[in-house]
Amino acid sequence: MASTDVPVEERQMVKGENNLRPHLIHFNRCKTILLDEFKIRNSPFWTIHIYMCDGGITRNLDVKSHGHNNDGIDLEMTRNFLVENCLFDQGDDAVVIKAGRNRDAWRLNTPCENIVVRNCTIMAGHTLLGIGSEISGDIRNVYMHDCVAPNSVHRLFFVKTNHRRGTFVENIHMENIATGSILRVLEIDTEVLYRWRTLVPTYEESITRIKGIYMNNITCESAKAIYGLKGDERVPIRNVEIRNVHVGSVSDFVSHVENVEGIVTENITYDEIDPNALPELDKYTNNK
Repeated sequence: MASTDVPVEERQMVKGENNLRPHLIHFNRCKTILLDEFKIRNSPFWTIHIYMCDGGITRNLDVKSHGHNNDGIDLEMTRNFLVENCLFDQGDDAVVIKAGRNRDAWRLNTPCENIVVRNCTIMAGHTLLGIGSEISGDIRNVYMHDCVAPNSVHRLFFVKTNHRRGTFVENIHMENIATGSILRVLEIDTEVLYRWRTLVPTYEESITRIKGIYMNNITCESAKAIYGLKGDERVPIRNVEIRNVHVGSVSDFVSHVENVEGIVTENITYDEIDPNALPELDKYTNNK
C-alpha cells in the first residue's frame, strides 16, 4: 500500500481478515519519556515501541515475551534515548533500532539517532542489538556497551536491510559484551527480505549506505561464525572495525566478507575450530 501511494487513512489493518496484533506499550511522537522498574509478560507483538519520540529513559525493566515477533524494545525514528539496567527474555530481537520502511519513512524523513544501551542482560533473543530491517529513515550514533547474554542469542550484532530500503546507517558501536552460545558475533546482510521476497514485488530499488560499524572487546563461549559481512556491490559497506573478539569454539567459519571497503580486524581469536569449518572466506569476495 505504501509503495503504491495508498493514503495512510485508507490502510485499514484491524477489521476483517487483517487482525494485526498490537504493541503492548506504544509511545507516538512524545517527549521526555520515563519507563522505570516494572515487569512485562507475554506481549502480543512488539513489547515496547518508541516511535518518533525525542528524549527518554527506559531502565530497570524485566521484560519476558516468547510469542511471535516479540521484540523487547524497538526505538524507531527516535532520538536522544537511553536504555539501561534492563533484563530482556524475548522470542525475537531484544534491543532494536528502526527507522521506518521504504516510501513512508522517506516521506517522514526522521532519523533514529543518539541512542545508548548499557548494562542490560539478555536471557534469550534472536539478536542482542538489531539494526533494521525497517531502516529507511536513516540510523546513526548508536552505542551499546557493557551488556551480557549469558545463555544464547542468535546474533550478537546484526545490521539488516535490503535493496528496497534506501537509507544510511553510520556510526554504530558495540563494546564490552559477554555471551554464551550464538550463531554469529557480527553480521551485516544487505539482502534480508524474509517472506516478502516473493509475496511483494520490488516497486523501486534504493540501496542502503552502511559506514562506520565498530565492535570491540567481545567474549563468546561458542559460535557458528565470528563475522559475516554481506555488502551490495553497487554501494559497498565502508569502514568496519572488529577488535579484541574471542570465541571459545567455532563450528562453521571464522569470517566471510563480501563487498566491503576499509575493514580493520585486530586480535580476533578462538580456542578451537571444527576441522570441517572454513577459517577464511574473504579471499573469494570483492573487498578492499
